[in-house]
Amino acid sequence: MDEAERLRGMIASASRIVAFTGAGISTESGIPDFRSPGGIWTKYKPIYFDDFMSSEEMRRESWRRKFATDEVMLKAEPNAGHRALAKLAEQGRLSAIITQNVDGLHQRSGVPEAKIIELHGNATYASCLDCGHRHELDAIRKTFLGKGVLPLCVKCDGIVKTATISFGQAMPEIPMARAQDETLACDLFIVLGSSLVVYPAAAFPGMAKRRGAKLVIVNRDPTDQDDSADMVVHAEIGATMSRAVGVN
Repeated sequence: MDEAERLRGMIASASRIVAFTGAGISTESGIPDFRSPGGIWTKYKPIYFDDFMSSEEMRRESWRRKFATDEVMLKAEPNAGHRALAKLAEQGRLSAIITQNVDGLHQRSGVPEAKIIELHGNATYASCLDCGHRHELDAIRKTFLGKGVLPLCVKCDGIVKTATISFGQAMPEIPMARAQDETLACDLFIVLGSSLVVYPAAAFPGMAKRRGAKLVIVNRDPTDQDDSADMVVHAEIGATMSRAVGVN
């Protein structure tokens, strides 16, 4: 029995599955990992949240980078790994996707918004840092690139930022609490494409394992948590999950 067949058996015997996704699932859609060659961190020094808040120049640079690098993400489509998770959600087997990704591909694959827990936010829209009002990027792009105008909230004139978690910004309390609740309630926890080095998010697999869940890690490279997993697969996520779930 190969790895995908073993995983199929584990999925079949589970009653409550949680998927934990990282950059590796989206690289198969053509979105570079931030840390990989060609990724944004190899081109730009990160802008910390405090600098964004205190400096108009840093806010301007942040938006310039956003629109300079947005094309790849906007063109990306959900891949076989995303579609396999959508199938599990449709079957009622998947209780939640905890994701470190900000590309919105899980939503676009058909997974209900209520089942997606975004630990690092979402880069496909912006929000006011004062009142939380959602702002779509098309209008911001038009005024920023056309007139150089930094976005302000249409409701309260607050500072508007992409709805992502920046370096130095506090992790969102509600998604973190939801992620913990789902982790503690599952009986199968599947890591897909995460190096498991960014904490506190990387603590969830160990939390699930200690609670009694089976732990599966599907990632291109080894992780520090491989030794504690019930199954480790170093292969393509899309191909592995498609066979394990039984989708094309």
